[in-house]
Amino acid sequence: MPRFFSTTEEARIIEAIRSAEQQTSGEIRVHLERKKVGQTAIEDAVRVFAALGMHQTESRNGVLIFLIPQEKEFAIIGDEGIDAVVPEHFWEDVRDAMQQRFRRGAFTEGVCEGIEMIGNKLKIYFPYQKDDTNELPDDLSYGEDSAD
Repeated sequence: MPRFFSTTEEARIIEAIRSAEQQTSGEIRVHLERKKVGQTAIEDAVRVFAALGMHQTESRNGVLIFLIPQEKEFAIIGDEGIDAVVPEHFWEDVRDAMQQRFRRGAFTEGVCEGIEMIGNKLKIYFPYQKDDTNELPDDLSYGEDSAD
């Protein structure tokens, strides 16, 4: 099965991540899976979050956008540092904005919009410091058998 995003689309998403992370110490990752393993996308996202080491950022401010394109499901989760400070319905707001784009078939734009929304919130609570280091890779990650 071909990748869900083309090379050009992946480059746009990676650029959105890099742009967002230039303004914050937070970390954003995008991960794709072919199918659910657990009962829900959130359950799988939590598993992948741990597997990617996203809980190991110094400020616990990593965010994962987890996509299962073939099942038309996705989840967004933030580590305890960011989760503790964002407004109550922030994750739902990001989900809804992305979902509007996804429904029109604009998947790359939806992911990029989600990244921008997350980045804007991260820069408020976790502004970039001159000694910040990029703690996690910016490239998209794929689950087993997702990147054929």
